[in-house]
Amino acid sequence: VQLQASGGGLVQAGGSLKLSCAASGFTFDDWAIGWVRQAPGKEREVVSCIDSRDGGPYYKDAVKGRFTISWDKAKRIVYLQMNSLKAEDTAAYSCAAEDKWCSGKVSMYRHWGRGTLVTVSS
Repeated sequence: VQLQASGGGLVQAGGSLKLSCAASGFTFDDWAIGWVRQAPGKEREVVSCIDSRDGGPYYKDAVKGRFTISWDKAKRIVYLQMNSLKAEDTAAYSCAAEDKWCSGKVSMYRHWGRGTLVTVSS
């Protein structure tokens, strides 16, 4: 399993960024793909996750209504559209894979890609 995140950068508060995670080496239907972030001095947290269930993606409460996760299975890319960004969204964002379904728990992720830095200026 290989994952590579991209799309980070510097943006003003209220702005938008779209992150991409290129995935290879596995079947999407067998894995859940999540975006996990780590801000300076803080623990990692699951921001959003997508799997093959019909119930819809998982979002951390702090990003609901602002972030949207999606995947293009043909291109093997998972996206995270981030709108109305806030200074507290500043973090290194990584994409990661866990078995089958989204758990919302960092400890459940088994495969990790290199992160991309998002900096939101206020």
